[in-house]
Amino acid sequence: MNSFKDIFETYNWDETKASIYAKTSDDVERALASEIRTLEDFKALVSPAAAPYLEQMAAISQQLTLKRFGKVIQMYIPLYLSNECKNICTYCGFSYDNKVKRKTLSPMEIMQEVSVIKNMGYDHVLLVTGEDNENVHVDYFKKVLDLLCPHFAHISMEVQPLDLEDYQQLTPYGLNTVLVYQETYHKEDYKKHHPKGKKTNFDYRLETPDRLGQAGIHKMGLGVLIGLEDWRTDCFFTALHLNYLEKKYWQSKYSLSFPRLRPFSGGLEPKVEMNNRELVQLICAYRIFNQEVELSISTRESPNFRNNIIKLGITNISAGSKTNPGGYAVERESLEQFEISDERSPEQIAQMIIEQGYEPVWKDWDNSLAQSIC
Repeated sequence: MNSFKDIFETYNWDETKASIYAKTSDDVERALASEIRTLEDFKALVSPAAAPYLEQMAAISQQLTLKRFGKVIQMYIPLYLSNECKNICTYCGFSYDNKVKRKTLSPMEIMQEVSVIKNMGYDHVLLVTGEDNENVHVDYFKKVLDLLCPHFAHISMEVQPLDLEDYQQLTPYGLNTVLVYQETYHKEDYKKHHPKGKKTNFDYRLETPDRLGQAGIHKMGLGVLIGLEDWRTDCFFTALHLNYLEKKYWQSKYSLSFPRLRPFSGGLEPKVEMNNRELVQLICAYRIFNQEVELSISTRESPNFRNNIIKLGITNISAGSKTNPGGYAVERESLEQFEISDERSPEQIAQMIIEQGYEPVWKDWDNSLAQSIC
């Protein structure tokens, strides 16, 4: 197999969906009793048949997470560098057809943002942009990484998919982690939601983690936008993708996120609703299936939900997030990518974590112990 695309094309969406919904309570009980879970077990754990077993799943997920990660929750914060974008995406506030004020931060504005973020206590930052190769390109990213590397122990990036050579150029500048979400693995619906721009190329996006693995990226982040398609089927394909990557690029670490579709200016209504119990089921299913993967929860979710999910499998949490460029210090009028739900400060989130008997960690300890590349 040259890439995940080769494996992906052996699957049929409708057949996969049917196999998930055909799982029974016996399949769920077998998955819960197993020492090593297979992809078929994951299907059972995300199936409707698993709903009555949620309490048991939560207990197993908590136990496995404590065994691998201890009582540690890593804190991170997104730094939006630009909302300029050449893609039309039906669900995103940055979409090219939204006629709103656009902005890309200058070096001075970036450092003003850094000052605020550092004062919050953060040592782990996630860089985010729209997908615009004319304004936010590899040379821009090099300059940004040069600016930020002395100030952060861990730098992640969520930008447009890049070529292999681009990733190879960026790693010496301090890039540690890259997040690339497929949005949906349903190829036909993907086309409906991405009618214009480079993002229309489903296969190029699908093969991005392969390029990341070839470039030797330390950690990759995967996920889908929950609400675009049947979440159980989409998340099975995410698990399939993760399973492939871990075997082929075993030197890299992996994280998963599960963003639910949130409102934005003129926003898209979810095709499929996922309630809170189902999101808990998904988080626990991922943990039971894979004990090594990091699981992240963002400020898209409500304060009450985030409080209660801490002990059930989550390892990473954001706090104090602004989803527009310059939102922390410079500019508060540019377009947000989506609305956040949990508006508590990082200090309040850290205190909540402590009150639950866990420890908030402000940087990636694994990376900080390694030799600095800055």
